[in-house]
Amino acid sequence: MSSKRKNGKGREIFALGAEAVVEGALLAGCSYYGGYPITPSSEIMEGMAARLPLTESGVFMQMEDEIASLGSVIGASLAGRKAMTATSGPGFSLMQELIGYACMAEVPLVLVNVMRGGPSTGLPTSPAQGDVQQARWGTHGDHSIIVLSASDVQECLHMTVRAFNFAERYRVPVILLLDEVTAHTREKIVIPTPGTLEVIERLQPSMPPEWYKPFEETVRGVPPMPPVGSGYRFHVTGLTHDDKGFPTGKPDEIVQAIERQFRKIDQFFFDIQITDDYHCDDVETLVVAYGSVARSAQLAVTQARQEGIRAGLLKLSTLFPFPRAALERHLRTCHTVIVPEMNMGQMSREVKRVNNGRAKVVTINRVDGSIITPSQIHDKLRKG
Repeated sequence: MSSKRKNGKGREIFALGAEAVVEGALLAGCSYYGGYPITPSSEIMEGMAARLPLTESGVFMQMEDEIASLGSVIGASLAGRKAMTATSGPGFSLMQELIGYACMAEVPLVLVNVMRGGPSTGLPTSPAQGDVQQARWGTHGDHSIIVLSASDVQECLHMTVRAFNFAERYRVPVILLLDEVTAHTREKIVIPTPGTLEVIERLQPSMPPEWYKPFEETVRGVPPMPPVGSGYRFHVTGLTHDDKGFPTGKPDEIVQAIERQFRKIDQFFFDIQITDDYHCDDVETLVVAYGSVARSAQLAVTQARQEGIRAGLLKLSTLFPFPRAALERHLRTCHTVIVPEMNMGQMSREVKRVNNGRAKVVTINRVDGSIITPSQIHDKLRKG
C-alpha cells in the first residue's frame, strides 16, 4: 500500500475502515490478536495477521472458533498484553458468555464487532446496526461495559486507540461497533506518527507482592493489574469474588464488588462519553445518529440548514454508557428528535427514555440490507 508523509504529522494512506482499525490497534500497542474469520470483519483479522508478527513481541493466533478466540484474548490480557479480537453476527453471539467473564474478572480487552444484517446468519455482506443492545446487554448479569462506534475511516483508527485506552484505564472489555459500510469504505486517512497520540498503559501495583489484592477498593475504583507470572499472585474466576479474587457468598462482599465495578465507570462519564455536535446552537429539530448513518445525517442537516430549517446533528461515538447529558442539553430547545438507524429502533429506545416525553421522537428504521440515505433523513427534517 503506497503512502506519503503529511507535514511531518503522519503519513497518508488510502485505507478501508477495517484497515484503519488495524493501524489504530498497532498505534495503541496491541501485541496479541486471537480471532476467527467471519464476514464482514475478516479484513481486520487479515490485516493483523500480516502486520502484528512483524512488530516486536507481536503474536497473532487464528483460533478454531470465536469462543476460543475471545478466551485466548482474555488469557493474553491477563499475561500483560494489550489484546484484541474482531468478529461479526453469529461470532459476536458466541462470545457473549466470555464477555461476561471478562466483565466479572475485570480483564481489559478490545472486541470489534462489524455488524451485519439479520439474526442468525442473516445478511453477511449487507450493512446493519442490529447489535447495539446486544453489545450493552448481550451477556448475562448486571455489569458495566463501554461500547463505542465510528462513522468514517479516520475515526475507525482513532476510536480503536480510544478503545484500548478505555480498556486499560478502566480495566474493562470495550466493544467497538462498526457497520459494514464503515468497515468497507475506502478513504484517504492520516496515520499519526507513533508517539503523537495518547496511549494509556495498565496501572501496575506499587506495593510488595504479599500485600497485593487484585480486586481491592481504590479511589478510582480500578485496582492495579500486574501480568500473571510477574511475582504477584492472584486468583481469577467468573464467580463473584472478594478483593483477593476468591469466590464469596458474603452479601457485603458481593455488593461491594458489584458496586465498585459500576462506580468505576459511572464516576468517569465525562471522560468516556464522546459526542459531536453539528449546527446545534439553535437547534429545533435534532438528528441523533451513529456509525455510517451519521454521515448521511450530516449531509441532510447541512441541506436543511440551507433551506432555513433549524436542524442539528448529535453524533454518538460512545453508545454506552449512553451520553444522556449531551442529549438533555439539546432537549431544552428542540421540539423534534429524529433517530435514523439500520435496525428496528435499538438506540431510539435510549433516546425516548431520556427524552421522557419532552420532544416528539421520530424514528427512521431500515433493515433491508441497504443504507439510510441523506434524502431519507432530509425528507423527515422538512416535515419536522
